[in-house]
Amino acid sequence: MARHKGLTFYEKKKRISREMVREIFVTLFYCFAAVLLAFVIVFSIGMKISMIGVSMEPALYNGQEVLINRFVYKMLSPKRGDIIAFLPNGNPNSHYYLKRVIGLPGERVQIINGYVYINGELLAEDESYDKIADAGIAETEILLESDEYFVLGDNRNISEDSRSGNIGPIKKETIAGRAWFKMNCDEETMGLVK
Repeated sequence: MARHKGLTFYEKKKRISREMVREIFVTLFYCFAAVLLAFVIVFSIGMKISMIGVSMEPALYNGQEVLINRFVYKMLSPKRGDIIAFLPNGNPNSHYYLKRVIGLPGERVQIINGYVYINGELLAEDESYDKIADAGIAETEILLESDEYFVLGDNRNISEDSRSGNIGPIKKETIAGRAWFKMNCDEETMGLVK
């Protein structure tokens, strides 16, 4: 009988111990708890609404779903450039409007020759905004009260906003919150609203 010289390997059978099963279940439990907690936090301070119309293109598109942060303005005030959700004149029977904050409380806002002026000075804005064809009520200077904001749609000439007599300046109490995340129309992904 010939013997083979060299190394021989024996494969040890792995056993699933109670400790390993326990670790797997604990890990799964913590993952589930973290996801549940994140879901509860997002939806307790958030609100999902749909963009209606083309007034905020290209930032937001018609039918695009947007998650609104309802908590942020309980601690802070809206700032210039924020996209806010509000009910026009506080009307609960209306849908939420999404517009960009242009004028802040105490400021004087006027639209002259298609451009926005704040306190008599031209507002420095992105060149992608169209020249405003209709100044509406902002043709004459508007002095915002201590709780009022002046808002415009990004698609300036196809927007019903603070220039419209039936909307006018937005009272802080009618603001639901700030646009937080948007669901992309072509992909099922979320992105920050800018």
